[in-house]
Amino acid sequence: MESDNQMLEEVMVVAYGTAKKSAFTGSAAVLKSEEIGKIQTSNAMSTLAGKAAGVQLSTASGQPGVSSPSIRIRGISSINAGNTPLIILDGSPFDGDMNSINTQDIESMTVLKDAASNALYGARGANGVIMITTKQGQKGDARVTLDAKWGVNSRATKTYNTINDPAQYYEVYYTGLKNMFMANGNGAAQAHYLANQNLCANNSYGLWYNVFNVPAGQAMIGSNGKLNPNATIGNLVNYNGQEYLLTPDDWLDAAYKNSLRQEYNVTISSGNQKSSFYSSFGYLKNEGIVDNSDYTRFVGRLKADYQVKDWLKVGANASFTHYDMNSFVSGGDGDGSSVSSGNIFAAATQVAPIYPLFIRDKNGNVLIDANGNTMYDYGDGGNAGLERPVFGKSNALSDAILNTYATDGNTINGTAFAEISFLKDFKFTTTNSVYVDESRLTTVTNPYYGSYASSNGILGKTHSRRYSVNYQQLLNYVKSIGLHNITAMIGHEYYRTQYFYTYGSKSNMFDPSNHELAGAVTDGSSNSYTTDYNTEGYFARVQYNFDEKYYASASYRRDASSRFHPDNRWGNFWSAGAAWLISKENFFQNSDALKFIDMLKIKASYGSQGNDNIADSYETPRYTNTYDIVNSSGHPASVPKVLGNKDITWETNGNFNAGFDFEMFKSRFSGTFEFFNRKTSDMLFSFPLPPSYGYTSYYANIGDMRNRGLELDLKGVILQTKDFYWDVNVNLTHYKNKVSYLPDERKTMTTPEGVQGYSSGNHFFGEGIPLYTFYMQKYAGVNEQGEALYFKDVKDDKGNITREKTTNYSEATQYLCGSSLPDVYGGFGTSVSWKGFDFSIDFAYQIGGKVYDGDYSSAMNSPTASSKGHVIHADILNAWTPENTTSNIPRFQYGDSYTAATSDRFLTSGSYLSLQNINFGYTLPTRVCRPLGIQKLRLYLAADNVALWTKRQGLDPRQTISGEGTASYYAPIRTVSGGITLTF
Repeated sequence: MESDNQMLEEVMVVAYGTAKKSAFTGSAAVLKSEEIGKIQTSNAMSTLAGKAAGVQLSTASGQPGVSSPSIRIRGISSINAGNTPLIILDGSPFDGDMNSINTQDIESMTVLKDAASNALYGARGANGVIMITTKQGQKGDARVTLDAKWGVNSRATKTYNTINDPAQYYEVYYTGLKNMFMANGNGAAQAHYLANQNLCANNSYGLWYNVFNVPAGQAMIGSNGKLNPNATIGNLVNYNGQEYLLTPDDWLDAAYKNSLRQEYNVTISSGNQKSSFYSSFGYLKNEGIVDNSDYTRFVGRLKADYQVKDWLKVGANASFTHYDMNSFVSGGDGDGSSVSSGNIFAAATQVAPIYPLFIRDKNGNVLIDANGNTMYDYGDGGNAGLERPVFGKSNALSDAILNTYATDGNTINGTAFAEISFLKDFKFTTTNSVYVDESRLTTVTNPYYGSYASSNGILGKTHSRRYSVNYQQLLNYVKSIGLHNITAMIGHEYYRTQYFYTYGSKSNMFDPSNHELAGAVTDGSSNSYTTDYNTEGYFARVQYNFDEKYYASASYRRDASSRFHPDNRWGNFWSAGAAWLISKENFFQNSDALKFIDMLKIKASYGSQGNDNIADSYETPRYTNTYDIVNSSGHPASVPKVLGNKDITWETNGNFNAGFDFEMFKSRFSGTFEFFNRKTSDMLFSFPLPPSYGYTSYYANIGDMRNRGLELDLKGVILQTKDFYWDVNVNLTHYKNKVSYLPDERKTMTTPEGVQGYSSGNHFFGEGIPLYTFYMQKYAGVNEQGEALYFKDVKDDKGNITREKTTNYSEATQYLCGSSLPDVYGGFGTSVSWKGFDFSIDFAYQIGGKVYDGDYSSAMNSPTASSKGHVIHADILNAWTPENTTSNIPRFQYGDSYTAATSDRFLTSGSYLSLQNINFGYTLPTRVCRPLGIQKLRLYLAADNVALWTKRQGLDPRQTISGEGTASYYAPIRTVSGGITLTF
């Protein structure tokens, strides 16, 4: 990533145009095609991880082809409105599928971070702007480039360190039962007997399944707490006259697999003094690391421009994408992010290692049903009459194979422009673009097994279509008078996007292979809706510099958004910035003490941007009354829902930025240091209403938030000779977030620390504290009996509060326990080249912040009637016992409900280090290539998502910014590939 000060004569993409980096008064980071092309991803947003100061990414799913990662630029600006940055593709707003853009077609990605950079985007610029510029034809003879890569996908993260040996699992569970029976007054011998009797019993204590064959008359677990040495794996059970062999399976190993990835791209580029031409075609086949999950994409692009006359230039840019994606039906999602019993990842990571995945005959052969399907154990009595206590009556791995969640679609994106130059200093440009994204989703829940077998399967069809247009007109004026240089622009822009959604379902399928609604006979649910959103803006910008030493800029935009009432539809947004290129001053250039500094520029800016992303998922304006349409005894009726508020308006973001850019030692060391302060005013909040109103709630703009921080971006050339080059780069961001004002209506409670606000889940939203501050009980260790202790505040007769400990979790006090937001995040990397060899490696990191490790909590819980059969973490082996009284881990005893209750015990450091990618290549010498008619030939190896180091194995803090992740999701994919690039 190059900071925005390097190579000052370089032209960079800015809002509605380009500018020299020396003249740029704002804050931006640029990622170039050379860096983008090294990363193997179908989504361009993923390439930003660790590459740009101020940019924070979180990815909830590794499913190939899913939506973009969550991106936050310089903190979080809103609690209830959107925080997503605006995407600009070749000058026009883009709300479409990022997977439809071939990363090999991207020339650069520019992240605009301050008001001077993005205020011209007015209503949608508060959360930052990411500008994507696609490649264009280069001058010279036609050049054909072929890039092909083949690779292997595998799971990039490890699972938790759980007890995976069936024998050890039974031993630990036996200990929990024995401890309970002893606590109930039984002696050691009787407790040993009762624990064995109930270990695999079909009751509230037992695990139901016994996968060991134990000689008759012998106990499964000996008095020493170890498995009977005479027990053998594989238990033959006779049930209703049929024999079944019970043997455990590795669910995690069955869920994940290694798979193949292949990608091919061909580009043709040419140009001359009057025209340029660029075309490309790409094919990607990315198989997932779980069965029935994959993404296939065909993409083509054609881009051309032509200088018709000295005063007229025209051009067009068109792309087409067709894609097919298979994923999962997991509680309604397509990426396995839910924690329902149908989630393959939840089953694979949470089911104890004693349970069979398949139903086997007496010889251990997996049974096949009459329809030719493999018979999986659904834990519903189908396997020797046994019912699995964890995720019972389900088998997510079977569902992943037998069910269908298939999407196919097409996207078309087209842009055309005309550029007219007149009166020497003026240029008028009109740009019109259109985007169409049409997708079809087919869902089939199989008629053979699972929760919908009784309905003989359910078939669903979803059709969605997005249609967007953007019309833009710009008038530019450029004038130099002596040492005075002036650039001015005025413009108008209109943007509209419509979304159409239709869904229908039927059950009772005649033929499971017929995936059309006509193939099922029982009508199910249906739904449809349309959303419509548009904005219109008038804007202007003036840039001035004197002698290319003193720079000033100002911009203004008046914007209207359909998300607001007509009386409040228009808003005003502006910015002002200035910069001083000190290194061009005579006193600086004449100073021997400063000769090692090649360039030094000081800059500052302030401005206001808006956030109109406040509508609900159906794009319903908050100023209108909303209703639910219900069936009332066979008649349609409406039920009031949210009361509209015509005074709803923008969330406004005031943004101050100051910093300096520098280059030293003949530009071998360069960097940017910046301070920023973002204040959000008029935040959107929901307010409850009393039943007498008929509506449940209404929305209003009351609330403020602040993000204040520092950014540092450095690059240094360590060694440079004729044949050898070595550079390093590092960037970091530190910021503090604070909710600075909450409306009185949302101050519904006061914490023991005196903070007023409201709680939601495990978080507290309060005035004066950071967003995503955890609010929960505090763990106080264990007592003399090994029971979990929690702190509680007790008030005496005089009102004094003292802190005590209790084993009664319901008495424990909730406290503020820190925020998920990190202290520092960023990335670093290095690249080396020697003769024809090149090597690069990049890391991303985060320091500080907290993550609530719910999966670890679940694995550390003592079993109960409702929680037995789950995996057990190996840390349980270090739990308190009468022989291990120094342990801080509560005793492991069946029925101890609050052993692992929600508390700060399971708040874990969110720090991580991620090895993002490695690239190694060799470019053949020109003397070898030219006789073969080849301009360039490069062979390379590439690896992405290589490794992750965190506080605890299995924990991935990159999932979410809020600090609450889970292992029950589609894990990130590691891809290792070999490739070849040929240029003719």
